[in-house]
This record gives sequence, C-alpha cells and structure tokens, in this order.
Amino acid sequence: MIEGCSRRGLSVKADTVHADTQGQSAAVFAFTHLLGIRLMPRIRNWKDLVLYRPDSEAKYRHVDRLFTTTIDWVLIERHWQELMQVALSIQAGTISSPLLLRRLGSESRKNRLDLAARELGNVVRTVFLLEWISSRELRQDVTANTNKIESYNGFAKWLSFGCDVIAEYEPEEQQKRLRYNDLIASSVILQNTVDMMRALRDMVADGEKVRAEDIEFRSPYPTHNVRRFGRYRLHLDRLPESWIDDALFGRAARPGDEMR
Repeated sequence: MIEGCSRRGLSVKADTVHADTQGQSAAVFAFTHLLGIRLMPRIRNWKDLVLYRPDSEAKYRHVDRLFTTTIDWVLIERHWQELMQVALSIQAGTISSPLLLRRLGSESRKNRLDLAARELGNVVRTVFLLEWISSRELRQDVTANTNKIESYNGFAKWLSFGCDVIAEYEPEEQQKRLRYNDLIASSVILQNTVDMMRALRDMVADGEKVRAEDIEFRSPYPTHNVRRFGRYRLHLDRLPESWIDDALFGRAARPGDEMR
C-alpha cells in the first residue's frame, strides 16, 4: 500500500488511503504519517488494541479506562532523524517499503528503530481510534470506501478466471499479471459506465425522473452482462463504437483533461 502511494510518476497524489484490518499496523501508521498520507482503515475488533496516554499524569473524564499505558516520547525523539531518513528513502524509491517492514518485523525485538516506528504508530493510531469511536460519520465514510475497494477486488478477481493464484515467481511477470487484470477490469468498467449513462439519458428523454441519490447506488461492477466464457474474436477493421463521438463522453475522452 505504501509502495503504491509513494511510487513516482503517478498522475494522482494520494493523501488518504483506506484499508481493511489487514492493511494496518503500528508501523504502517507511522510511515504513512511520515509520508503525509492519512491512513483510514476499517479495523475490526478495535477494542483489542491498546490506547496510549500522552503521559502518566493525563486523566480523562468518562473514557479514562480506555487508556492502559503511555507513549515513550524519548524513544521517538531519539530516533526521529532515522525515521525521517527512512521515510525519505521510501519516497525516493531507494528503499522498498514492503522489504523494510518485513525486516523491521523479523528483526530482534530489541531493534530500536523498529520500536521507535511502532511507538510513533501507536500515537497516530490512538488518535485515529479516538476519532473512530466518536464519529459516526467517519465510520460510515471509511466503511463505504472500504466496501468500494472490496467490490473492485472481487470484480477484478471474477475477471481473472482460471486460477486465483499467481504461479509466476518473477516479480516482473507477477506485475504483468496484475496489470493485465487491471486493464481488463478498467475496460469492462468503462463499458459498463457508458451503458449505464446512455440508459439513464434515454430514461430522461422518455420523461422519467432520475434522481442523483438513486444513481449513487449504481455500481460499475456488474457481471451479469459480461460474457466471461465463450468465443472471442478480434476485429482489427471494426469501426469505433458510436458513443466515443457522443457529446456526453467527448470531454472525458479528450486527453489532457483533468478528472473532476
């Protein structure tokens, strides 16, 4: 997740990332924070996580029992420069974040940089958990966005039929497999979106009332209309579909326009 957000050459700079429970840990919270990315995961069983006080003297009315230990600010301050150097190296692409996190996790528990990263992550995660339990709007927003991600993953997996496991051991071949799958998924999403927009326009032309709140429930991930198995033919002399010249899609199809 960190690797994807910090990759150079991306057309969109991510400042917020949603993930499920498996996509978060104290170390991940630390390095996304240092990279200027707000991690907003949907955490199951958050009550099993520890909430940290800023110091032993801090007391809170009504919620004091939630906090069971304190943050070691001295540890974070002592290794702050090293943490920033690691974050800058991840941002520059000189260090692979997955490799770094695996090494930090596999090293001895006495690894001070690992402990400092986790301590910083505990600070960031505690703040997030307090916002999580106090804001219904935040929980709804995170859940909605995480559901979208899971819907896309299920949709892409459905299109990647034949085998759910990438059998290739070469990283480049694995990357190709994932990108080809994303390319197919994006193509089908584009066609689904076009079909839905044209259908909605026909409904409006027939005098039917189409409300924006109804359209919000539509998804570009239907599969019932996709012929996943069957005969596939490549027509190199086939003319482009008429919707490409349609004014409804013309602006979106022009290169160089920003997505809004």
